[in-house]
Amino acid sequence: MSREGSLEAPERRPLEWRTEAFYDKASLYDELERVFDICHGCRRCVSLCDSFPTLFDLVDESETLEVDGVDKDDYMKVVDQCYLCDLCAETKCPYLPPHEWAVDFPHLMLRAKAYKLRNQDTRWRDRVITSTDPIFDTLSTPGIAQLANAAAASKTLRKAGDRMLGIHPDAPVPRFEPKPLTRRLGTDVGAGLPVTPGERTTGKVAIYVTCYGDHNEPRVVEDLVAVLNHNNVPVRILKDAKCCGMPKLELGDLKKVEALKDANLPVFLQAIEDGYDILAPIPSCVLMYKQELPLMFPEDDDVAKVQRAFFDPFEYLMLRHKDGLIDTNFRTGLGKVAYHVACHQRVQNIGMKTRDFLKLVPDTEVTHIDRCSGHDGTYAVKSETYDKAMKIARPVVNRVKQAEPDTFGSDCPMAGRMIAHGMEGSGEAEHPITMVRKAYGV
Repeated sequence: MSREGSLEAPERRPLEWRTEAFYDKASLYDELERVFDICHGCRRCVSLCDSFPTLFDLVDESETLEVDGVDKDDYMKVVDQCYLCDLCAETKCPYLPPHEWAVDFPHLMLRAKAYKLRNQDTRWRDRVITSTDPIFDTLSTPGIAQLANAAAASKTLRKAGDRMLGIHPDAPVPRFEPKPLTRRLGTDVGAGLPVTPGERTTGKVAIYVTCYGDHNEPRVVEDLVAVLNHNNVPVRILKDAKCCGMPKLELGDLKKVEALKDANLPVFLQAIEDGYDILAPIPSCVLMYKQELPLMFPEDDDVAKVQRAFFDPFEYLMLRHKDGLIDTNFRTGLGKVAYHVACHQRVQNIGMKTRDFLKLVPDTEVTHIDRCSGHDGTYAVKSETYDKAMKIARPVVNRVKQAEPDTFGSDCPMAGRMIAHGMEGSGEAEHPITMVRKAYGV
């Protein structure tokens, strides 16, 4: 007998991406139809992203008003609007396993993206802009970085980029630093600090700086290092690591994700062997090693070992606080803070650790906003989805304005930039770790 919902804790099952059945068109489209029919009958996720409104419009405009009336050639229109935020599965869907209907909408969308990629139905532009290592390395070269930033500020060149590449001329794009973080800092920072293990932490941190932290937001990593050192945590900067693979995951290029995983594991495992926990400043990169890669490689003991050692920065700080190992003598309050909870942090199921830590700062009032910012990897920069991204961002921007904050920001720098873009010059976003460093006065 079927149940309407599930009372058991949801579970994400391994992704069987290395089987031929995963890429079989008939099997894929049968599963799309099955899941779309369940989603049509539920409609709980209609406000999360444009995948669901796209699906429901297709159904409502069909002759039968059911999924069987939708042309299967239109199924990929739904897939194209999914940016794998995972919110539907982790925060909304009552039919995730162990429910008998076993719906995992993000993994089904990922399967469809992988099918499209294998059948060469993916745009050249998308293959290029998700190749973060070579692109970011090139654009952060001295001289080239300045030219790239100037081009991003030129309306004429942005219009040309729209015509040639499909990058929207108004989309917020990152600045590139001519001197990446890995060339700013030494390998070991605060090596002489006393090491005090906690219940779940070793007391030493290796920072996986990520593409974004290295080339676009080095200040966030510098602020993270300063906060950790202030709390007597020595830091190692992992300078040989590659992209986490999230951009390629969102493209469906699972073989490339595997290659990046194989390149990073030795770097991470050596850090763990040397007694370090691992932190990354970008929620998406943390999620890759906490959830996505373990689901792609459930049999890989090394992946599981890295998963156990990987932490979100504020998850780590709150664990240390629980053990009485965090300095709570802040020099200055933060006033009113509008804090956006990044999607890829929410779905780690760690709770609102950033909010909780910010609340430790005296004279600080935190308004948290747990809706999608609309940036979503490359979604907000593409010409065909920029307007949809701005629509998704609008409720978050409105909440920030209503809060009348002294400062606002997100754990995801891209989300913060998207919110600031929607604010139309009414302020710049700050990463919460930057706020904490200011509160400490270090």
